[in-house]
Amino acid sequence: MTPAQPAGRAVVYHEHGGTEVLQFAERPVQAPGADEVVVRFAAGGLNPVDAKLRAGRSRMRLPLPVWVGREFSGVIEQRGSDVADFAVGDAVFGSIPQGAFADYVVAPATVIARVPEGVSLEVAAGLALAGQTAWDALESQQLRAGDVIVVSAAAGGVGGMLGQLAVARGIRVIGTASESNHAWLRSRGIEPVPYGTGLTERLASAAPDGVRAAFDQHGPETIEAALALGVPPERINTIATDATVYGVRNVGRGAVHPPTLDALAALVADGTLDVPIAASFPLSEVRAAFEFLEAGHLRGKVVLTAD
Repeated sequence: MTPAQPAGRAVVYHEHGGTEVLQFAERPVQAPGADEVVVRFAAGGLNPVDAKLRAGRSRMRLPLPVWVGREFSGVIEQRGSDVADFAVGDAVFGSIPQGAFADYVVAPATVIARVPEGVSLEVAAGLALAGQTAWDALESQQLRAGDVIVVSAAAGGVGGMLGQLAVARGIRVIGTASESNHAWLRSRGIEPVPYGTGLTERLASAAPDGVRAAFDQHGPETIEAALALGVPPERINTIATDATVYGVRNVGRGAVHPPTLDALAALVADGTLDVPIAASFPLSEVRAAFEFLEAGHLRGKVVLTAD
């Protein structure tokens, strides 16, 4: 980068609605603060909540205009004077509250981690939000090896990682997914069952001795089935449904925790954690990427990449 700060494109919307409200705007890139870095965007992970926020269907509210994107990966081009743990040229990934889908991302050094060798920037782009959400949700239930859990949307971004993290801890995982994803789930040690009518009976058959906990990433169906099977409400966690309606828990990702990001990246590097890329779109096709995400029935993450 030249001494003058560059300008770059960033994805923004000024009103709620469908993908048509997504626009590009030129945005000057501010010089990094003492504890910040400037990252040249390589990839960014899309998340269902991003679409809900844009459509005005999320319980969270962000003031308009909203600069889009929270997960990113890329290469550090500048660092602030107090940043000692990272150098210009380091490949990193992380998460910020908004504005990650941009040619340049300015972020605190406290919300990033290094991308280890053998992990692609595309895969790393989906770890900081979806990966830590899965990690934090799983940690909230204090499970032990041998416990049986149900994970909905078990081939999706969060569900796929949560199920694999549980399997790595010796937990038996029953995952709901469409038939097309069952072979992949089995390959990762997750026992697949179809979602839809009759789910409660299928889960009862798969786990005749009962289910210890359930994790909902998709909607009320899994919560209702778990309650019907006698799973206590405090043992049911949702990130997709209004938890207050059912009296269950709503543990998503906490504050960005770089040691957790390091642990997730290490699990990807050693093959324990597989993060499939459902589809990859250039940043300029952000509308098409969200349309693909919102069509559902995905395996893994939808990502944007630098044009």
